[in-house]
Amino acid sequence: MSLAETIPEKLQSRIDNIISNVEPNPWLSEAEKASYIVKIKALLKQKDAVVIAHYYVDDELQALAEETGGYVSDSLDMANFGAQHSASTLVICGVRFMGETSKILSPEKTVVMPTLEAECSLDLGCPIEEFSRFCDQYPDREVVVYANTSVEVKARADWIVTSSNAIQIINHLMAEGKKIIWGPDKHLGQYIKNKTNADMIMWQGICVVHDEFKLYELEQLMKKHPDAEVLVHPESPEAVIALADFVGSTKQIIAAGKKSTADTLIIATDHGLFYKMSQVVPDKRLIPAPTGGKSATCQSCAHCPWMAMNTLVNLYETLRDTTNTIEVDEQIRQQALIPLNRMLDFSYQNGILTAGDA
Repeated sequence: MSLAETIPEKLQSRIDNIISNVEPNPWLSEAEKASYIVKIKALLKQKDAVVIAHYYVDDELQALAEETGGYVSDSLDMANFGAQHSASTLVICGVRFMGETSKILSPEKTVVMPTLEAECSLDLGCPIEEFSRFCDQYPDREVVVYANTSVEVKARADWIVTSSNAIQIINHLMAEGKKIIWGPDKHLGQYIKNKTNADMIMWQGICVVHDEFKLYELEQLMKKHPDAEVLVHPESPEAVIALADFVGSTKQIIAAGKKSTADTLIIATDHGLFYKMSQVVPDKRLIPAPTGGKSATCQSCAHCPWMAMNTLVNLYETLRDTTNTIEVDEQIRQQALIPLNRMLDFSYQNGILTAGDA
């Protein structure tokens, strides 16, 4: 077995243990929530700060970002928005790699997070030491990594991609005759390989949320709702993707839902996305794809346990005390910036991003 096959398996028990020890969010009454929101809004002005939230954090944080001139989006889009915003402090509601990406693009700004304990199974399952040794076995290949990785893994890469632009970038590398090392998400990697026929050696990481979507239960749900369209994130298993009417990133799923003529949408991604989806398609019925049932254990139940660690309480405490600051070694930041800028330049040149996109 190669390192790609053995290391993630060994790390899975560590990830399982971390998830089992994640503390549940403190329950707040509506009055308590309102009080925290008032205090946070005052601190945002006082600290010259802006809230930038991922689609997967809880609804009240997404709403707070929107109400205060912040932003809700996917990970790279969050970092781009922060780099273009005038605020001197960026408050990133998401998981650690998102804060690091913001710091890579905005080194002059203070980047804080509600908690630094919010991790990502893809990041945890791809430690730099093991991944670097794996890459060293194939020096003739381009190292392409998903944005859901640590700053150190990004610095080791030749290219960084997102689920929105990965296929286009892999096709570009194929046209140049390149062979690929892909990491860390095996399902996204397989999806890209199926679409491009690229020569890819894959690290075997998973997202604990998307990996739990189940074929049997989805088939049964589709029988109950035969007119529904199925929208699937490509971090999901190959068999689930095969049933999809549309496969794409979080932002692309939202766009597909808006374009769809179906009255009912079955959505296979973190249910945090339903906040934004409900705004965009208020008249459609939104049904989460199943993660529990006959063939499932429902470890995440379609909501990232680390995303759920972001709360109004720890957001307030972080702003009040300016804690949970993201720091990135400058040499590593500069190394990571090379493949990140390479991706951004490609995306602008090929119309995946346009000037002014945040």
